[in-house]
Amino acid sequence: MRAAALCSLALMSASSVSAGAPELYTEVTSVNWVVKDIDQIAAGWAKLGYPMLQDFGEVGLPVRYRGEAGTAMVRVAQADFAGVGVFWFQPVSGRSSWADFLEKHGEGVMSLNFAVPSAEALDAEIARLGGLGVGVLQTLDVDAGQGPLRVVQLDTEEEGKYVLGLTTGTVPPPPTAAPPPPFGARLSQYALVVRDLQAVSDYWEKVGLPAMDVTHPALTDLRYHGRPGQFDQKLGWHRHGTVTWEWILPLKGPTVYQDFLDGHGEGFHHLAFDVADIDAVAEAWTRLGHPIVQSGAWGEKGQPGSGRFAYADTTSIGGVTVELLWSRP
Repeated sequence: MRAAALCSLALMSASSVSAGAPELYTEVTSVNWVVKDIDQIAAGWAKLGYPMLQDFGEVGLPVRYRGEAGTAMVRVAQADFAGVGVFWFQPVSGRSSWADFLEKHGEGVMSLNFAVPSAEALDAEIARLGGLGVGVLQTLDVDAGQGPLRVVQLDTEEEGKYVLGLTTGTVPPPPTAAPPPPFGARLSQYALVVRDLQAVSDYWEKVGLPAMDVTHPALTDLRYHGRPGQFDQKLGWHRHGTVTWEWILPLKGPTVYQDFLDGHGEGFHHLAFDVADIDAVAEAWTRLGHPIVQSGAWGEKGQPGSGRFAYADTTSIGGVTVELLWSRP
């Protein structure tokens, strides 16, 4: 959750976080999300107001995975989650990063991708990272209809807890424009659960991002699966562009964070959306089969800067939870 009123460091400027790192890391351009059945996933998110915008079908992609060239058969589809492009990948056959992730972790967000302005800049960044000990996990070179598209995935998951993706080239825009986000939702957070904040912070600092700022906010009105909660956690913070990155270290439970660690291991846990009426969204999503499984509040109730958070159980449609956030002006 975001405890903005309790720690201004969580709301630091994009420039302060990207200091010392290449400028290309100021904004995530797309997310690679691995699933078992795109049709089922797309139908579930469409009910919540996030429809599939483009279905590429089952395609054979020429990949070089861990240095070995081959063809990965995958089903691919595109959606938009309040401004960030989402690409769902359903592995069918062949060795690939997507198939490996699904086998190891199950469904979920595998990579967060950043656009690089040119092939030369991409080569330079790969070389820079290689000099820091960061190898290449997978490369993909295709003609996406508007010239060459190159996607390079770095081997960052073990220590960094997600795959860092770099892309150059253009994916044709979907034929259908994304509708306005339901309830005026605004994507405000990428969140990952880890077992050691310092180790993860040290890793990304080595890559060129600054050290995390760590907080231990006091929260109130705790609920876990409809009952009074006793969970506690430390939070690490980064910021890229307009979206905050939250790193969660569970300290006490039961909690949805430990549930995730037990079921999937470390990695991407939730997307967070700022909403104007958290109760209306929670009620609507519960009716659609995605109840609130954890919630709470921060700050002094009724005072400016206070707020509430609520986790909707959307794991049945892709393995990722959604956190609803509301802050009092």
